[in-house]
Amino acid sequence: MRLKRTNPFTGEVNFMELPITPEQYEEAYIKWRNGMYIQDAFHLLNADEREFIKTGITPDYWNKMFESEE
Repeated sequence: MRLKRTNPFTGEVNFMELPITPEQYEEAYIKWRNGMYIQDAFHLLNADEREFIKTGITPDYWNKMFESEE
């Protein structure tokens, strides 16, 4: 399933392919919005995928934001 989200810091629109069906997404989304922890509701997804659902921020952007200066 292809999901579209907007990065709240940059306004950039991003897409991510999630390894679930739209039906699985809808079921998990409802559980999450009704109070279930996102990691439990979207247990089939990894942390980066769940973060993208929650915030719209891609793993690349997180890495860029918290890049350590050496």
